[in-house]
Amino acid sequence: MNAPARQRADGDWVLCAPMRMEAAQLRRALPGSAGTVLHTGVGRRRSERATRSAAMTGAGALAVAGVGGGLDPALKPGDVVVATEVRTAPWVTCPPATTVLPAAGLLAGALRRRGLTVRTGPVVSTEWPVGGTTRDRLAGTGALAVDLESTWLLAGPTDRPTDWPVDRPAVCVRVVADTGALVRPGTLRQLRTALAALPAVAAGLDEWAAATTLRRVVLAAPRSFCAGVERAILVVERALELHGPPVYVRKQIVHNTHVVADLAARGAVFVDDVDDVPEGAVTVFSAHGISPAVRSAAADRRLDAIDATCPLVTKVHSEARRFADHGDTVLLIGHEGHEETDGVLGEAPDRIRLVQDVRDAEQVRVDDPRQVSYLVQTTLAVDDVADIVAVLRDRFPDLAAPPSDDICYATTNRQLAVSEVAAACGAMIIIGSGNSSNSRRLVEVAERAGTPAHLVDGAAGIDLRWLAGVHTVGVSAGASAPPVLVDEVVGALSGLGARAAHEHIAASEDVEFMLPKEVRR
Repeated sequence: MNAPARQRADGDWVLCAPMRMEAAQLRRALPGSAGTVLHTGVGRRRSERATRSAAMTGAGALAVAGVGGGLDPALKPGDVVVATEVRTAPWVTCPPATTVLPAAGLLAGALRRRGLTVRTGPVVSTEWPVGGTTRDRLAGTGALAVDLESTWLLAGPTDRPTDWPVDRPAVCVRVVADTGALVRPGTLRQLRTALAALPAVAAGLDEWAAATTLRRVVLAAPRSFCAGVERAILVVERALELHGPPVYVRKQIVHNTHVVADLAARGAVFVDDVDDVPEGAVTVFSAHGISPAVRSAAADRRLDAIDATCPLVTKVHSEARRFADHGDTVLLIGHEGHEETDGVLGEAPDRIRLVQDVRDAEQVRVDDPRQVSYLVQTTLAVDDVADIVAVLRDRFPDLAAPPSDDICYATTNRQLAVSEVAAACGAMIIIGSGNSSNSRRLVEVAERAGTPAHLVDGAAGIDLRWLAGVHTVGVSAGASAPPVLVDEVVGALSGLGARAAHEHIAASEDVEFMLPKEVRR
């Protein structure tokens, strides 16, 4: 029976190196590190013996590094394989073992920053050197590299003692020394190439170890997709079902690279303008809205248009027309160049002025101070807008507001959740693409709460240095980021020692929007 999860000591880790020359290279690269480089010996028997040592049993985090044999023909000597799991070869029966290593992607990023060529995937351990058809058989299992020790070093001895910790962070790195047999004559040059990469590997492992202080992940809720984003994506999916590919989409349907790539793989074609669409083709307008000029251009090209504009953005367009028809100068609080603001500005170009910040609010000119109104881009930070509106009200006492808040419910709810979570965390990870306005605002909200925050497109974008010494990390996702990316990030963080994610719910959402008539079933 395994011992219960124990409290791990911050910075306490062991780096296992099977060969003496590997240990020497790694040790030289880690002066002053809290880690211990342990020469464990080659092969299963020596590896299992090493796992009984006090150093390995007592380590707060465990790493294995050294050279190995490449199984993928694309791998070259000196390339690095970071294991997503280590497992025994199919013929090992006493007993077969697999250890999953969720921090592989995070460590791979640290190694790439050091100029190494890195792949992530399974590593398989055998009890003897392999080559020829046996090597081909291992390659057929999907493994990228083969060695003689990793599985047994990480899984512990067959008769695992009760004090063997099963909850600690662990990683495995193998530098390719040979792409044929694991050991054969003539590999000395390749071995030297592989050994030369180990100092950089050691530095990356030291980064990983410094981040294994993580104990807790707090998920901000609500997070990820909002009703408008779900609707827009479903519009494209339904159009593809009804009409077949290609379906053209003006601009990104939502601002997320993963969503766009997925839809493109299914037959959506993303274009910058309707002039890039063949006449008469099925075309979807993105969730961010379009100007009347774009709508007119689409009609001139006889496009079979489907409007996926978020209904809350459509509301802002309607308000812009109403205020402009009333004779107001409309002050649109938003960001220049964003597709949503471009669309709203196009409703009445001669009546609408863009106000991006407090300085703009202090300087903007209007035709009649008694006839002024304001509107807001739906994805802005609530606090920033409040500061701008305060300046505008001071300058224009008769300033008319929209009948209801323009900042959408999803933006407000996600910002509220992040502000509450950030206050209790050492760092925040916000999932979203760089061109996502609402995702960038979440970073700003966390930073305003005094917490370092970082925007990533997915787990691969996390820099381990952000998490060094951090015990609690908060995670949220912009309204255009898929929920699966949150799961991916939480899984990766578990490889740093956080074994459970706790959800902090700031608000509940049950909003649904009807689909356009063109794609209703």
